[in-house]
Amino acid sequence: MNSLFQQVAHRPWSMPQTACVMYQRWHDLLFAHWPMDIKVLLPFIPAPLQLDTFENQAWIGVVPFWMSGIRGRGLPPLPYLSRFPEINVRIYVTDGEKAGVWFLSLDAANLVAVKTARKYFYLPYYHARMQCNLQQHDVHYYSKRIHTNAPPAEFAARYWPVGAAQKAEQGSLEYWLTERYCLYTKNKWGDVCRAEIHHAPWPLQRAEAEIEVNSMADACEITLPSIAPLLHFSKFQDVAVWPLRKV
Repeated sequence: MNSLFQQVAHRPWSMPQTACVMYQRWHDLLFAHWPMDIKVLLPFIPAPLQLDTFENQAWIGVVPFWMSGIRGRGLPPLPYLSRFPEINVRIYVTDGEKAGVWFLSLDAANLVAVKTARKYFYLPYYHARMQCNLQQHDVHYYSKRIHTNAPPAEFAARYWPVGAAQKAEQGSLEYWLTERYCLYTKNKWGDVCRAEIHHAPWPLQRAEAEIEVNSMADACEITLPSIAPLLHFSKFQDVAVWPLRKV
């Protein structure tokens, strides 16, 4: 992880001056994105945040992957808590200075991790029954939400990378969608908060997918456009996470 902090020139703003609280590694990510009507997404954005757009177009993402090596700073990974699949539904926001991610939902296969993230990061995590299997170059992914009193959500797909991995060109849509270094959420008192993150530039590949079931956005009462999504794949990414701070 030491090499992670040697790659900072690509960041849109400087590194946090305080110590991070957590490390993670993300594997076999599929970035599936759809263009969305701005008016559909605006109700989900609390003030003082603003919906972020690319060339006046809003986007929504569904991102399945699996995580490993989850640990607090200075601590070893715990066997049961450090490795599990996750899938999130995300839109893009800014506070006027720092562009980041707003999660509409995050489903994970580990109930303890779900409860911890809800309590300490105030994120809309849900418990799900999940499988993520790598078969040659294909990722076979399945998630079905089993969280008590939560809207149903399911995702089933096979996806795979195409072509060589490369960094997104600054100013491109791919860069705008993926190179984001903070997340936003609201705490239990209604305050908008931000958590900084850090990672190397994304090694992105074009991707293809056969999506059999996808009701992840439906669970948020959002209907995805009936068009093929924009797809990207990344094999892995090491990530450092900082604690929440009020905006």
